[in-house]
Amino acid sequence: MNVHEISDQFVDDYAAADPDLAVSLGVGDHGDQVTDYSPEGHAARAAILRKALHDMEAAEPTNDGERVAKAVFTERVGNELALHEAGLDVASLNVIASPPQDLRMVFDLMPTETTEHWETIAARMARVPEALDGVRASLLAASEAGRAPALRQVTKVAEQADVWAGLSGGTGFFETLVSKAEGVPESLQRELGKAAREAQEAYAELAGFLRAELAPEAPTKDAVGEEVYRVHSRYFLGADLDPRESYEWGWEEFARVEREAAEVAERIKSGATLAEAAATLDADPRYRVRGQAEFEAWMQRLSDDALRALRDVHFEIPDPIMNLECRIAPPGGPVGAYYTGPDEDFTRPGRMWWSVPADREEFSTWREVTTVYHEGVPGHHLQIATQAHERSLNRFQRMIAMTSGHAEGWALYAERLMRDLGFLSDDGNLLGMLDAHLFRAARVIVDTGMHLELEIPKGTGFHEGERWTPELGLEFMLTRTITDADHVRDEIDRYLGWPGQATAYKLGERLWLEAREEARRREGEAFDLKAFHTRALRMGGMGLDTLKELLSA
Repeated sequence: MNVHEISDQFVDDYAAADPDLAVSLGVGDHGDQVTDYSPEGHAARAAILRKALHDMEAAEPTNDGERVAKAVFTERVGNELALHEAGLDVASLNVIASPPQDLRMVFDLMPTETTEHWETIAARMARVPEALDGVRASLLAASEAGRAPALRQVTKVAEQADVWAGLSGGTGFFETLVSKAEGVPESLQRELGKAAREAQEAYAELAGFLRAELAPEAPTKDAVGEEVYRVHSRYFLGADLDPRESYEWGWEEFARVEREAAEVAERIKSGATLAEAAATLDADPRYRVRGQAEFEAWMQRLSDDALRALRDVHFEIPDPIMNLECRIAPPGGPVGAYYTGPDEDFTRPGRMWWSVPADREEFSTWREVTTVYHEGVPGHHLQIATQAHERSLNRFQRMIAMTSGHAEGWALYAERLMRDLGFLSDDGNLLGMLDAHLFRAARVIVDTGMHLELEIPKGTGFHEGERWTPELGLEFMLTRTITDADHVRDEIDRYLGWPGQATAYKLGERLWLEAREEARRREGEAFDLKAFHTRALRMGGMGLDTLKELLSA
């Protein structure tokens, strides 16, 4: 087989072995199946990775498209396999992206319009208990091998499982889901109710297992150390960067953004600190929305306006990409926004989700305008939907090849771009964008610093000479950024359980900016920004090293 055939076959093979991923990507017909999260399931997927990598290494590209596709495939599959060989897939448990969350979130993406759809959901729900049995088996195996997840992650995931099981004062996730099944036969209603109760009982049992069996074996130390950190970082970035150089650069970038944000804060309120300017904006009724339904409607309007304004003027946006749905996410997950892409044929659109505290009714929009651009257009939706729409790419490139450095780097670059294009002329919304960038620069510092237990340098005005701890990380984010406090607390847990991912935003943006300026220097007066963006987005997802090489060509 040639490069593209190997890539396409891999998508089918891997989707069959990972139905949760398949449904998330909209690949194949796996809605009634669940992923096997047991050690045997992880080993089976690793075998698929290993064989495909072997076949790809033996394949000889016949043109530039195949050469690019081979580079993308070998980098991505190779780093995925490295996680398995380090035992990090079996040990996966964190507050944002591990098997318990993946298994639940798939249901958010499943269609619910017909009786057949609900039959598929019932079949998948009925398999949730066996999937969580596999999760427990893997975590026990990881613990026996000395790789148990940290106590913080064990405790927090148990709390999430409580919410989904209906043990935290509200209705459980699955019972809430099946309550929407109207007009289906009574026999199916009973089947859905039974499957929902059993799925919730399984999450309750998971919570009990985490507290009673895994917590006593879990290490209290959160830092993973440099060796493990580099494995994670290579996976998320698609590049082998020196974490200490990134840490030093993070401090420089933080100071730069902090100075610029202070200038904007001065314009908002003379003599104000960042926190005082933020309080002024929070109290301004122009930036306030009341009610979750109104907040959902607000982000949909802003997203739709951006799509219309950018189309044909700054970006080429085909018709299918013009459909982006904005929704409030189900409760139980960390606070914040995220994006899920369309399926292969765009019957399921791209969606922007906002996870908020269940009891929150007041929202400050000045912080979130830039988030809509990050998650929507020209950020994640434009990038991910464009590559899904680009039929010159093989299915692996279109559906699977994305890295955090590429995707989050682009989305942060997109926020800055919207300022350059005049969409953030209001000082309140501009401060929101600068806060987002300050926050992402702080992530580089705190994520790297906590996991490598680095020293805080002189001249920073923050516990100089001490070494990073989770407590110092939380203090830094609460006192040196103006991000919502609830979000900050969730973020610290996220960094500690997902090493290296949070740095991908700023480090990826750094590369996108460098690549654009290099192209501008190379092409001179012939440089066209719209053409640069079109070419870059149509190349699809890849690691940062591959991206840099291609954009420099």
